[in-house]
Amino acid sequence: MRSAMHERDDAAVWDVARPARPSRVAGVTMAGFRDRGMTPVGLRLIPHPAVTLALVFGAGPVAVDDATGRQQRGSLVAGLGFGTVRVRRAENFECVQVRLSPVIARAVLGASPADLDGTVVALDDLWGREASRIREQLGDVSSWEERFALTDALLARRCETGSSVDPEVAWAWDRIVAGRGLVRVDRLAAEVGWSRKRLWSRFRSQIGLPPKRAAKLVRFDHAAHRLAAGEGAARVAVEGGYADQSHLHRDVVAFTGVTPATVASEPWLAVDDIAWSSHGTPAQDPRL
Repeated sequence: MRSAMHERDDAAVWDVARPARPSRVAGVTMAGFRDRGMTPVGLRLIPHPAVTLALVFGAGPVAVDDATGRQQRGSLVAGLGFGTVRVRRAENFECVQVRLSPVIARAVLGASPADLDGTVVALDDLWGREASRIREQLGDVSSWEERFALTDALLARRCETGSSVDPEVAWAWDRIVAGRGLVRVDRLAAEVGWSRKRLWSRFRSQIGLPPKRAAKLVRFDHAAHRLAAGEGAARVAVEGGYADQSHLHRDVVAFTGVTPATVASEPWLAVDDIAWSSHGTPAQDPRL
């Protein structure tokens, strides 16, 4: 794999590298981060509709406080909708950050996303010695190309031997993502031939959130990126499927603890636009 290093003059707290080619594992995206000595203490991490895996290596420490106030160090896993997470300490570190579709997260992690319960946990608690081995391997190689290849091989190996989710659950998640959160749970249940209660139960246990909450998270994610791109809150609310601007405001505060105006200027979203794929134009509301 080849990678390209990207920088932003207006939010250059990290160097960011991306693989030139997609992962061989469907549902995986990744990027490399190198601290430039300017990672702000108290930086807020914005929830994303993926299980986030941070494989930390390098000389310096990384510590975060999760939504419950617990501090976690080193390599981390954050569940879907992980709430307000703040960086307590981060300096002279490097990491490969991986976003896992919740459809494959159980296979890769060896635990259901529901077990994460929307919080952040130390990777050592899930993987034991394997977490230490990948950390050492990433530190031993000198290029991002090699690091991405090592990470991809690890994810592929774990995915092949792990448990899969029900195809109906995977289909429902894909519909939620494709519809950018503008879906009705009862319609999803009818289309897979399940009761609403059965879909709720299976989806919650295998994906980590109930379907309605998952849809809200996907919708919020698109709204947050449009706000960060400079679009007005009123337009984002109307085109994003919110009842009004107040509805958008409530959802953003619920996921981040801050207002839409504040979340739009978060450094992590500025880097996100470089490190990950852009979101494009609004989708047609499938309810219409």
